[in-house]
Amino acid sequence: MVKAAIQYFAISAEIRIADGGRSLPIAKVFSGHDVSTGVIYQDANVKVTAAEKTHFHFHFGVATGKHKSYSYRFDMPDRVVVLTGDTGASDALTELAKGADLFVSETVSFHDRMQQMIANGQWQAMTPAEQAGIERQATQGHMTPEIIGKTATRANVNTVVLTHLTYKTDGDHTPWADEVRKHFSGQVLIAKDLMEF
Repeated sequence: MVKAAIQYFAISAEIRIADGGRSLPIAKVFSGHDVSTGVIYQDANVKVTAAEKTHFHFHFGVATGKHKSYSYRFDMPDRVVVLTGDTGASDALTELAKGADLFVSETVSFHDRMQQMIANGQWQAMTPAEQAGIERQATQGHMTPEIIGKTATRANVNTVVLTHLTYKTDGDHTPWADEVRKHFSGQVLIAKDLMEF
């Protein structure tokens, strides 16, 4: 993905360099490499550890095992932050989040998504197999509020931040935070752009 982004911006960078700007070739500014699990970076200020997520584990057919995604733990002198994008429940994520000060998790409510699809007629137009696929993707490849609460409790984290929030017609994700609180006694926040922690 990084190589593709570099290629995309290379023409613009070349033009700016040719115009006498102080730009560098984009490939000298950015580089990317694949990582695996375990400690992937460490310096005097931070240690970054990766754990494989389950976002792609429920796929079958030609995609089975082909793609990987990771959650990250940032150990810093004053705090520990764990960040996960799309994923389902996993022991690896719970272990990664152990004792974190801040657990930032993507959030999906299959029930709300299904209700929206019923309201606009999409759900009724699907076959039972398509409906089962949507449910599987939403409950195994994503973190529901219940899963987040249980994971945070098992990992003994201090604060949960709900992010990557799926669309709600009313824009109110408070019920999702309330659902997390049924399974987790710590602080639960709903992320908003430009929030600081």
